Amino acid sequence: MPMKILLHVCCAPCLIYPLKRLREQGFEAKGFFYNPNIQPYEEYLLRYEAAVSLSKDLGFEMDYPEYSERDFTEAIDKSLPAPTRCVDCWGLRMNKTASYARENGFDAFSSTLLVSPYQDQEILKRCGEAAARKAGVSFYYEDFRSGFREAHREAKEKGLYMQKYCGCVYSISERGGRKKR
Repeated sequence: MPMKILLHVCCAPCLIYPLKRLREQGFEAKGFFYNPNIQPYEEYLLRYEAAVSLSKDLGFEMDYPEYSERDFTEAIDKSLPAPTRCVDCWGLRMNKTASYARENGFDAFSSTLLVSPYQDQEILKRCGEAAARKAGVSFYYEDFRSGFREAHREAKEKGLYMQKYCGCVYSISERGGRKKR
């Protein structure tokens, strides 16, 4: 009997490679699109619609909890700089995914955040492991970064929405500052 795994999905392009790998390994995977960090709401809708479209295209079942910006604003210490502030955001999403996995009979959970070359793998791994201990469910870690470029090329070919920042209001302003320099 295949292991049931819940995959936290941050966006459609980042889903492509991790899902491919999990399927190759025989996991029975389901998605969980939980991203209260994405702002403004119009940006959230673009990413949500791309995730819905891709999940249909790939025959991949996914749950979409209600968007709650408040979850993010209450979890984040605004005084912290990135990447320290990012740890709060990753922890929020990993904890929610782990709890959902436990409550819904999954053997383990993982995250598409692990495909991004822009995120700190070791910190993501620690966030996932901490969430797993707290929820009493296993965390599946795999460094999916080797498939990042391939997945983004495929996403472009499929015409999926490709965001320009991580999602939070802080990354919008920080990205703007980098562009000016």
